[in-house]
Amino acid sequence: MMQASHLRDSRLDGRAAWMRLAIALLISMIGSAPMWTVVVVLPAVQAEFGTLRAGAALPYTMTMIGFVVGGVLMGKMADRFGVMVPVLIGATSIGLGGIATYFAPSLFTFGLAYGVLLSCFGAAAVFSPLIADVSLWFEKRRGIAMALAASGNYFAGTFWPSLLQWGISTIGWRQAHLFMGIACFVTMVPLALLLRTRAPMPAAPKPGVAVARNPMALGLSPNVLQTLLIMAGITCCIAMAMPQVHIVAYCVDLGYGATRGAQMLSVMLASGIASRLIFGFIMDRIGGVRTLVLSSMLQGIALLMFLPSDGLTALFLVSFMFGLFQGGLVPCYAMIVRENFPPSEAGSRVGMALSSTMVGMAIGGWMAGALFDATGGYTAAMLNGIAWNLVNLSIALWFLWRLNRRQQAFA
Repeated sequence: MMQASHLRDSRLDGRAAWMRLAIALLISMIGSAPMWTVVVVLPAVQAEFGTLRAGAALPYTMTMIGFVVGGVLMGKMADRFGVMVPVLIGATSIGLGGIATYFAPSLFTFGLAYGVLLSCFGAAAVFSPLIADVSLWFEKRRGIAMALAASGNYFAGTFWPSLLQWGISTIGWRQAHLFMGIACFVTMVPLALLLRTRAPMPAAPKPGVAVARNPMALGLSPNVLQTLLIMAGITCCIAMAMPQVHIVAYCVDLGYGATRGAQMLSVMLASGIASRLIFGFIMDRIGGVRTLVLSSMLQGIALLMFLPSDGLTALFLVSFMFGLFQGGLVPCYAMIVRENFPPSEAGSRVGMALSSTMVGMAIGGWMAGALFDATGGYTAAMLNGIAWNLVNLSIALWFLWRLNRRQQAFA
């Protein structure tokens, strides 16, 4: 019998798809602000509310938890109503979150504003739903397209930390958050309206026409694969959290100041953009699983390099390398979802997979702060991250073993 996967929509990989990607990238750059501003404001919040480092990291943990819940909710909403609806909700919620943080009377209410408004119904709406939506518009260049869409939050990380740090030092952290919320709302709403068109969906195959097997599929049951992807996302980001969450505080402890720390975070995220583009091209050639193995190995190497580095130049260099090595991890999970699940489930499945990475960031951020309080330094936190990275690599290698075995069987 003739083999066909589906009738190809002419818009796939076309001009409309690339325009869609550009809009999604711009929205993500703006709306991902809360994911990085909560890191930069950590020292100022700790000083104002008088708490230990682990306590000051609580708003970050609440932000990540909110992102997890919001990623799943907004993904399901995008599957049902299209991506424009969650993006409009996100724009409104970030605006309200800026107002709420301005008036926050305590650390808990500050964390609640981040967790619910700025994260759950805010930044979460412009991450996994947009990546999933973009994936539906591409077929031949899906890897690079998804990597570009996932780079939006890294682009945000290159300018929001320095911008907020400047605001904190000039007008105060409350006023800086207020202006951030207003700016995000004003710019995101008109951009969201450009996403009214629903994504092209593959036509059902005609009766009697065989559906071609996906050579990159793992052949696992949906629940088992989704669970393993969630575990992989959690473990890789527990490892990733220490440098990304605590680099500003680490620089303050070493005497380099918060401004240097914010600059270091921007360097880390800027190299992460290059990383995601490079790994996007790699995914189009070798698939999500093999790219996941490569990126996990490289992240482990970068974490090892942080251990002997405490000089300013060395930290900038290692931060650059860390971003360059680990940036490919998150898009791999979205790619594996698209290689193994139907397009109609893209929003919810990608949402669950990518939201799990924020569970890891939340746990890892808290762990690093608690280990710092217990030991007076970050060495134990680094070793903890390396151990979790080994767990992630083990899952990736098992995926690779299964993929190779299935491809040999179908050869």
